[in-house]
Parts: sequence; structure tokens; C-alpha cells
Amino acid sequence: MNDDLTNLLDDGAAPATPEVLLAHLADLGVEVETVSHAPVFTVEEAKAVRGELTGGHTKNLFLRNKKGRMWLVVCPEDRQIDLKDLGQRLGAGRFSFGSADRLMRYLGVIPGAVTPFGVLNDHGGAVTLVLDSSLLQIEPLNFHPLDNAMTTAIAPGDLVRFLESVDHAPALIDLA
Repeated sequence: MNDDLTNLLDDGAAPATPEVLLAHLADLGVEVETVSHAPVFTVEEAKAVRGELTGGHTKNLFLRNKKGRMWLVVCPEDRQIDLKDLGQRLGAGRFSFGSADRLMRYLGVIPGAVTPFGVLNDHGGAVTLVLDSSLLQIEPLNFHPLDNAMTTAIAPGDLVRFLESVDHAPALIDLA
């Protein structure tokens, strides 16, 4: 990330880097494997460059409602999500996608790099994390480590442990 004022978090801090994230995971005793690749911005682009990466691949939806509350919904990459139904299930009302500016301010990432690891940057706890419960049965899970030119594989239990360590214990919901 550069020092451009548009790349600051809502609290004025600079977003964490992949190196900071990976150090945090190491401090927790979490073993991960990270690979570099061409930057990807969509699930389809990710499918084209991931090669032999095994495990679960996801889509990560950064959503907001009319009141400005935010959610990060993480589900298998091919899961079809009805935003109207999801909004009702979560008691959120009507959802829309969060803007690129809001994404940077709260999760410290750009579109295409959305990841549950981004809650490391949500110091104020403004974003509610929702995991499709089916993801806990897939090992490893693959996510961008705050940079869409990298993918990090992590065990599902270790992902939950990380999320809890940054005060973002996930809501587990069957989104099937």
C-alpha cells in the first residue's frame, strides 16, 4: 500500500500488509502456505490462475445495508447468493455491495482482494463476518492475504482462531 490518504483505514491508520498478517498468523502458531500469482479480480480470473491449488476456494461479498452497517459474507466460490433472502435471514434489511472506498476504509483492501483476513484492519468492529458453515468441512481454505496477487491456504479451524484473535468471531450460517 502507498501513503496516499485514500488508502487509509477509517481510524486513520495504514492498512496491514500481507507481511503483518502472516506474522500475526505465525504468532498464533498457525501454519499457512502462501503462493504468488498474477493479480486476480474475479472468481473466474482466480480459477484461471490457481493451477494446482487444492482445497476450498471462495467468494467474499462485502455488503452494506441502508443504515450503513457492513457484512463480509464468505462462501464457496460457486454458491449462488440471493441478497434479498440473505438480508432477511441476517435481519439486515436490503443489502447492496459496499463501495471500493468503504472496502479500503474498513478492510484495507481493494476490490478483487476481499478476504476474511481483512478484518485484521477493522479495528472498530464495524464489519460483521458471516461464514457459510460448509466451509468448515473443507481443508485447506484459500484466501488472498490482503493482496490479490497472492493466495494463502489455511485450515478452517485456524481461520476461526485467527478471526477470534482479532475480535471477529464469525457468524456461521448454512447458505446452501
